[in-house]
Amino acid sequence: MDQEGTWLAHNYHPLDIVIHAGHGAWVEDVQGRRYLDCLAGYSALNFGHTNRRLVRAAKAQLDTITMTSRAFRNDQLGPFARELAEFAGAEMVLPMNTGAEAVETAIKTARAWGYRVKAVPENRANIIVMGSNFHGRTTTVISFSDDDDARSDFGPYTAGFRMAPFGDLGAVRDLMDDNTVAVLTEPIQGEAGVIIPPPSFLPGVRQLCTENNILLIADEIQSGLGRTGTNFACDLWAVTPDLMTLGKALGGGIVPVSAVVGRADVLGVLEPGQHGSTFGGNPLSAAVGREVVQMLNEGDCQANVRELAPRMHAGLQELADAGIGVVNFTHVGLWSGVTIDSGSGRELCERLAAHGVLAKDTHGHTVRLSPPLMMSRGDMDVMFEGLSAALHDLARTN
Repeated sequence: MDQEGTWLAHNYHPLDIVIHAGHGAWVEDVQGRRYLDCLAGYSALNFGHTNRRLVRAAKAQLDTITMTSRAFRNDQLGPFARELAEFAGAEMVLPMNTGAEAVETAIKTARAWGYRVKAVPENRANIIVMGSNFHGRTTTVISFSDDDDARSDFGPYTAGFRMAPFGDLGAVRDLMDDNTVAVLTEPIQGEAGVIIPPPSFLPGVRQLCTENNILLIADEIQSGLGRTGTNFACDLWAVTPDLMTLGKALGGGIVPVSAVVGRADVLGVLEPGQHGSTFGGNPLSAAVGREVVQMLNEGDCQANVRELAPRMHAGLQELADAGIGVVNFTHVGLWSGVTIDSGSGRELCERLAAHGVLAKDTHGHTVRLSPPLMMSRGDMDVMFEGLSAALHDLARTN
């Protein structure tokens, strides 16, 4: 009996694989078949499944205390905030649970800063966002989405957002006015298919924001914490945002942990009672987050990404040159979007699974590859062998 199909709301369309165990870059289904996980929980599993250090940190905290709420202090939260702020080059941290919560928090904070510091007239603040963005699926976030699946039939929508094409610096400039409080952007768009902007885009947005007293908010929930071979994707362009939203890998694939990090004079506009979260900053999340930050400070995952990235690019180029359906690919670090011309991305993922590789489609004909950052060269060989076989299968049936 399909218990998920019967008892779960149908807001996901998963592949028909039932996973029950995972270690490193690999998972195992209930029948004992192993798969290479090339989705890694949308980057939540950057350190792999059941990472020993992270599991050890979680178990130690489970035996001590897991939850206090922010009504009281706990001995893990202060150190977590300091360590994360130092790692991110920030001055202050506001912990939450999910990525969408972090984005909502950044939006509220930017508006409060606009009214209280920039002196924008009441209810006139606007935030510039990008076309094809993905920042979550809460009501406010979908109000500035152009993805019909996420947006349709969920109105009325929240006002106060202006949309520029991603990568179009002139359009961003033209949308700015005296009431603009922030520009919110992913440095690299993940859900859209791993879309990388022109080299001048992010530095140009940074300059425009500085010149016009506007906050730059970088959504690093998928792109940050080692995915690109740097600590953050913004580092690729030597850009420092005023606020960053973090999540996914910050919880090590064990617990949901997110945060907004950035300038103290911006996050400091919030006062007690104006924003909160029952579970945000709980001791278990903070303990796991501390171990994540420690691992990132050691830099082994980032180094592995930098070592394997050229190999990943070469493998993708080889597939594109082979004439088996790859019409385009994007790539940075261990993160790629592969667009095909024969069949759908969903069909390719189904065939990939048949060859022991798990991935996720997006926007029709594109498949994202975001394997755990600690994958080996051998793992990468398996990924490309599966991808080649799946593309040949798809070409024969379409």
